[in-house]
Amino acid sequence: MNFRASLLMFLVLLTPLSGCLEPVTNTNDGCAVLEASTSNSTTVRILTYDIAAFSQSMLDEFTNSTGYEVELIRTDDAGGILEQMLQTQGAPQSDLAVGLDNTYLQTALDFCLLQPHSTSAPAMDPSAIQPYDGTYALPFDQGDVCLNVDENGLNETERTFPEDLWELTEPEWRGKTSFPSPVTSSPGRAFMIATIDYFEHDENQTTNAFDWWAAMADNDARFTSGWTEAYEVHYSGGYGEWTEGHIGDSLLTVSYCHSPGVEAYYSGNSTHSTSITLERSTFHQVEYAALTNGATNVKGANAFMDYLLSEEVNRNMPENNLMLSVLQNPTFPETDGYRWHTDAPTMNANVSMERIAQNMDTWLNQWQTVTQ
Repeated sequence: MNFRASLLMFLVLLTPLSGCLEPVTNTNDGCAVLEASTSNSTTVRILTYDIAAFSQSMLDEFTNSTGYEVELIRTDDAGGILEQMLQTQGAPQSDLAVGLDNTYLQTALDFCLLQPHSTSAPAMDPSAIQPYDGTYALPFDQGDVCLNVDENGLNETERTFPEDLWELTEPEWRGKTSFPSPVTSSPGRAFMIATIDYFEHDENQTTNAFDWWAAMADNDARFTSGWTEAYEVHYSGGYGEWTEGHIGDSLLTVSYCHSPGVEAYYSGNSTHSTSITLERSTFHQVEYAALTNGATNVKGANAFMDYLLSEEVNRNMPENNLMLSVLQNPTFPETDGYRWHTDAPTMNANVSMERIAQNMDTWLNQWQTVTQ
């Protein structure tokens, strides 16, 4: 059974849960906006993953300034947010979803899981609103997913810096790469999407992305459960080398173009990791905050979105959430080489949210077929 069919089954099974909600308006896209029978709660329920920016001091400041308490409902990642929203559609457990990115957002829109917000968005960076600029979600952070490579490891093994993805399928790279699964990891998912665009625009090749993934599997690439396992355990160029359980058997993995900058920031301007920015091999990831369809505390949810996009909070995303702000003219800090060691993509992959939602189940099936 494919992914979309599974989601439809969830909706059918959960239909009886919707008795406490009623459709009150219809938006132009045909989604009924549900309103709970009571909406005077002083608690904002936020469905999210473990976002570093949501420190207790940050949440306390929001409570002190607005009077709204915050209840965090945590999942493992962006995919977990979407899954819980689908399972509880009609009887939502949250007022606000924070952490869906532009590889998941369209599915949430297609299944009417969100409702329009009334937050007055500040002036935003054009790259933050390029994937989606509508009333159902607002971006709160952004970053470019790309390959990271250990420069010291390359020098020690006399390998060359890859100038084409096909180079990674050659014998000298055998067993030296690790990739987080796109099934369970949002950076892994973003990079898989980038490879699709990369090979579609490679004029010198007659193969597609999944031919490359199959060749990588044949070259003993590791496919891990998530970013943490790939980067912290297997990657030789990151902070994992200072943690228990580090193996360090991979010279290359998937992370962000600013991950080397983060490494330097926490290591006194010292890092031997750098990013690879081959044209169309990178993906611009945007994360969103969005009101849950059927939220019981719409006012509180909008107030939290206002707070999340305030100058005080959002400008500090690079330090507090290790991602770039979405406000106009965002920058990484210069402190300890953060900006110096952050590379700008040559050209990001260009794959629309609509195409991602329409094809993701097929792409994941193809990826699993060729890598297992």
